[in-house]
Amino acid sequence: MEKSYTTTIDERGIAYLTINRPEKCNAFDDVLISDLIGQFIALDDNSSVRVVVLSGEGKTFSSGADLAWMKSMAEFNEANNLKDSLKLAELMFQLYKMRKPTIAKINGDAFGGAIGLIACCDIAISVIEAQFSFSEVKLGIIPAVISPYIIEAIGARQAKRVFLTAEKFSAFDAFRMGLVHDCVSQDDLHKSIEKNIKRLLSGGPVAHCEIKQLVHSFSDIDESVKEKTAKIIARLRVSSEGQEGISAFLEKRIPEWNTTD
Repeated sequence: MEKSYTTTIDERGIAYLTINRPEKCNAFDDVLISDLIGQFIALDDNSSVRVVVLSGEGKTFSSGADLAWMKSMAEFNEANNLKDSLKLAELMFQLYKMRKPTIAKINGDAFGGAIGLIACCDIAISVIEAQFSFSEVKLGIIPAVISPYIIEAIGARQAKRVFLTAEKFSAFDAFRMGLVHDCVSQDDLHKSIEKNIKRLLSGGPVAHCEIKQLVHSFSDIDESVKEKTAKIIARLRVSSEGQEGISAFLEKRIPEWNTTD
């Protein structure tokens, strides 16, 4: 069975971790989430790794939750949903608290939970063609697990707008909000990533670790956000509105609350 990710480490100590489910638009399921958690921990503990670059295979960074996984979650009770949601919360927290510098190489569209991964990275570079969206509210749920990292990246007021409207926004809008640090052409993406890697390699690895710990010491994000946010999404997944929204999405129909023409 082909792995849901690939990892390569070059002679400089740059680890390239690539989500490898292009046939599913690099969507998350429970297997990929567990795999990525393991990789984040292993790369952070690897003394030869200086920088981690996260990307997606093909034309999409990641479309968020996998449809088949979402369907199975809709059939779980709240306790099982909580257990599952805690894994996604652990994924985000492991990436956020990595001691090594991290770069999100956004090679294409990113939706839902995928934007959480981007916000958890220290540096984010996107192709100009990429589109972003928090579409959860259309399903009667919310981007609970990723919300602490999104709010830290773009601020509470911007987060409220894009969470509430579920609108698609461009790479330029993402740059303007502070979600990404630069947006470049597809041809220039590799060059921009390399430029940032060279800048990072000029700094001391111990100093990098100390900088990240220092910045995090002024943040409200800690271990407690995992259970707090996972409980919210678990409750909403099994609520009547969440059940209707997920069912409508999977059945390709409009949910009952949607009165737009």
